[in-house]
Amino acid sequence: MKYYISDLHLFHNAAIRFDNRPFDNISTMHEYIHTNWNNRITNGDTVYILGDVSLRGQKDNLIAYVSTLKGQKVLVKGNHDDVSDYRYQQLFSEICDYKEVHDSFDGKNYDLVLSHYPIYSWKNMGRGWIHLYGHTHNSIEDDMYLKALSDMKINCGHLHDNNPVAVNVGCMKPWMGYEPRTLREILEGIKKICGQLQ
Repeated sequence: MKYYISDLHLFHNAAIRFDNRPFDNISTMHEYIHTNWNNRITNGDTVYILGDVSLRGQKDNLIAYVSTLKGQKVLVKGNHDDVSDYRYQQLFSEICDYKEVHDSFDGKNYDLVLSHYPIYSWKNMGRGWIHLYGHTHNSIEDDMYLKALSDMKINCGHLHDNNPVAVNVGCMKPWMGYEPRTLREILEGIKKICGQLQ
């Protein structure tokens, strides 16, 4: 099974405040993420982490923590990811800046473009490819990005009557709930919460 998540910001105390995360402190957040991650992920699953696992400069505590998270972890690097430590590199089956993957559920196949950063125009966006990203958290920047995509739906003929679908998989998003989610959970969650796919 494939899972997706972004912007964990482990060992980043300010993340509690700037995301209004529902935790009293960073230790409580770490425990919540760890418990929920390992309750649903098996070592046969692949988890695509779309950047910002932690802050730059975090080493031993981060390595110890991430080493106990189940699954084959693929890191699509973000601006806060420091992968200079060889011990940390070994915790991931792959480290990259951008990734294209295939996923499926209910007999339907999906092509995905994964990056930490939101992409305004991605490969085959007018042919049903879905873009999963992070970085923008709950911010005006994310609102502006989604508005630009909405305007593109209305004004661009090259989309072949397909609405471009881009979803922020930051752990703080309500459809994510601070744990890795399947593509099905993400798409169904955002449709339920927002009333439509973004």
